Amino acid sequence: MASFDIIILGGGPAGYVCAIRAAQLGLSVAVVEKDKLGGVCVNIGCIPTKALLHSASSINLIAHQAKDLGIEVGAVKTDYGVAMQRSRKVSEQNSKGVEFLMKKNKVTVIKGTGTLLPGKKVKVGTDVHEAKKAVVIATGSRVKGIPQIGLDINKTTVISSDEALFLEAAPKSMIVVGAGAVGSEFADIFNAFGTKVTLVEALPRILPIEDAESSDALAKSFKKRGIAVLAGAKVLKATVGKDSVTLEIEAGGEKKSITADTVLMAAGRAVNTEAMGFKEAGVQLTDHGFVKVNLATLETTAPGIYCIGDVAGPPMLAHKGSREGAVVAERIAGLKPHPIRYDNIPSVTYCHPEVASIGLTEEQCKEKKLDYQVGRFPFSANGRARASNETEGFVKIIRDKKYGEILGAHIVSGHASEIIHELAVARENEYTVEEIDLAIHAHPTLSEAIAEAALDSMGRVIHT
Repeated sequence: MASFDIIILGGGPAGYVCAIRAAQLGLSVAVVEKDKLGGVCVNIGCIPTKALLHSASSINLIAHQAKDLGIEVGAVKTDYGVAMQRSRKVSEQNSKGVEFLMKKNKVTVIKGTGTLLPGKKVKVGTDVHEAKKAVVIATGSRVKGIPQIGLDINKTTVISSDEALFLEAAPKSMIVVGAGAVGSEFADIFNAFGTKVTLVEALPRILPIEDAESSDALAKSFKKRGIAVLAGAKVLKATVGKDSVTLEIEAGGEKKSITADTVLMAAGRAVNTEAMGFKEAGVQLTDHGFVKVNLATLETTAPGIYCIGDVAGPPMLAHKGSREGAVVAERIAGLKPHPIRYDNIPSVTYCHPEVASIGLTEEQCKEKKLDYQVGRFPFSANGRARASNETEGFVKIIRDKKYGEILGAHIVSGHASEIIHELAVARENEYTVEEIDLAIHAHPTLSEAIAEAALDSMGRVIHT
């Protein structure tokens, strides 16, 4: 039996960050990982998808804007297989980077699947390891199909984001089921590579957790680029053939059939909790299948066993898991880390234009009966956006009417993911819109739109 201060089940963004921070604090750490370090995000999620999205953005720039920018090009030819291979190299670099960090911080990596045993013990294969201080569950999540209507993932005509990242060629036609962040990003990617894409969402609009104005702006942009968007559409039945799939869909009270070469399932994820000894070790699950945790401490129902990342509950985001990993490591080491503000975690969809948000949507403000004021600023009126030929979108800031507190912020733009963090810092430090205005923003920048939206919320906008 090997003994460590902490044993972490899972080497994804939550697990490996927890391991590094614990090692920095002088604790002995082991990470149990059955696959490559970096987890879904690095290997078959965030990182390779962003590499493909960069290819897609470059295609759209060259194919549709080059002439306006003074660049003469011939017919644009695309090759998804080449872009895919590049994305795999990017993922491999990141995974090897995590391996290096484990060695640098003297973290022991145990290959295999870990099973919890009572008494803070973990079994991997035939070996049993003991955690002197704590076990941390960071087992993550996986894609899922909808087998009850015949849409189970067969990896040929019905695929998930996992298989999409390894295709050698883009299919001629594709139905993407689920228009959250994953579905919208893959719709963007395959549209750029020449696939006829239909995006299907059961809820009334795409990106259903985002502010309605952001969702509508993206839907209009997608339709302009030839992506068919079917929101409020329920999939009733799937007929899966050897070379195609037909879906029976009901939308707006009408039923119709749509057929494509490939269906990409992007409707939710399942957490990894099965056959890991959780129940035997006293770790309880919620009604939705997540591990039950105390959000103040991230400890489970079993003393000395913590849980972080996707498996600990929404939002299922890599950066949320990483922060939980660092906080748990500090807590186990005896420190008193700053509590995580779960209402201040930025959300980003990396399609083009990007959609980023933090805090409350306007709908949520209405539901809470808050007295609020909205400020908006369109990128069509922003000098840097005009210069870059990226005038789609806007910044929307929702402030408390009386005190100027930033209740929520929403950005649709070519670089929304990079400029949302000003508002994350502002909300974390309880800055008001007046204090946003006091910070002088360089000109010309996209970030000026944030300052202008703040001014607009006070009735003082300058450039519209």
